[in-house]
Amino acid sequence: MKKFILFLVLIFSFVGLSQTKIGYIDSDTIMDQLPDVQDIRQRLDALIQEWQAELSNLERAWKTKYDDYEKRKLIMSDQTRIETEQQLVQLENKITEFRDKKFGANGELFQKQDELMKPVQNKIFNAIKEVAQEEDLDFVFDRSGDIMILYAKDKYDISAKVLSKLKL
Repeated sequence: MKKFILFLVLIFSFVGLSQTKIGYIDSDTIMDQLPDVQDIRQRLDALIQEWQAELSNLERAWKTKYDDYEKRKLIMSDQTRIETEQQLVQLENKITEFRDKKFGANGELFQKQDELMKPVQNKIFNAIKEVAQEEDLDFVFDRSGDIMILYAKDKYDISAKVLSKLKL
């Protein structure tokens, strides 16, 4: 909250207190109430459950093989023990690869979520822009999470001035 207040003070300092109109949204509330988002969440949850079941099967297979290895390792030949240990390492690697492929930072879950949510996010941003223009708002913020400017009038963009200062 302190960040938000400090941010507003900076905005007011920047544009002056003259008739600046600011609005905000709560993107969490919007997302929770959109049927499209609820449908996407259900689809993603089903996918997660499917992949979790596959992961559990892989982990059970590893555990079974490991338990068997632990029981029999004293009576195994060196060659059999080495082969079994290699198989266990391969299974561990397979589990790690599966987890990364499905749930990693650039995994299938992230990609699927991005693919499904992109159209909904565009729809929301277009609605925000329309409402901001209808209400003649200068800025629109999202109060969910970090401070984010979702809309700003072009007249407040000082990028060109900053670039010209940097060129000097």
